[in-house]
Amino acid sequence: MSNIEEQIEKQRQEAREVCGEEGSDSQDCAVAWDTVEELQAEYSHQRSSKPKKTSLEQYCDENPDAAECRVYDD
Repeated sequence: MSNIEEQIEKQRQEAREVCGEEGSDSQDCAVAWDTVEELQAEYSHQRSSKPKKTSLEQYCDENPDAAECRVYDD
């Protein structure tokens, strides 16, 4: 489990505790769940921001001497 996943789970537990003690209509409860949502959004952003290689890029990584992978400088 990554660090941000651990933070999300920890914040979820805290939000449940706050809402259980103060009620689900309290301001602190809303803030706690907003924090969970922000962490989840950041986690999602981190996962989607990793550039994915095309099949040609993967092929060229595995076969750098292939004709399709040659790069010519002008």
